[in-house]
Amino acid sequence: MLKFKDFVPKQIVAPGFLNPGEHESFEHAVVAANQWIVENDVKVIGMETVVLPNIWSRWEEGSADASIGTSGDTPSRWHQFLRCWYRD
Repeated sequence: MLKFKDFVPKQIVAPGFLNPGEHESFEHAVVAANQWIVENDVKVIGMETVVLPNIWSRWEEGSADASIGTSGDTPSRWHQFLRCWYRD
């Protein structure tokens, strides 16, 4: 069965008024993915870098959300994460 797992850099400081927030580096996601692959002995089909807007917004459901909103009138933050496609 085809599955996927996302490795999203964690939010360290939430965004606020005039503050974009702080997040771990993309490298943290790569390290976490490598560790998970070794520990779980999965068959990796492919890896991809995904960039989505506003995944940390309180109105969104994170990296697996099927519909993530953005608007030209308000600022949005785009976030990069790593997605691993694999077979169990």
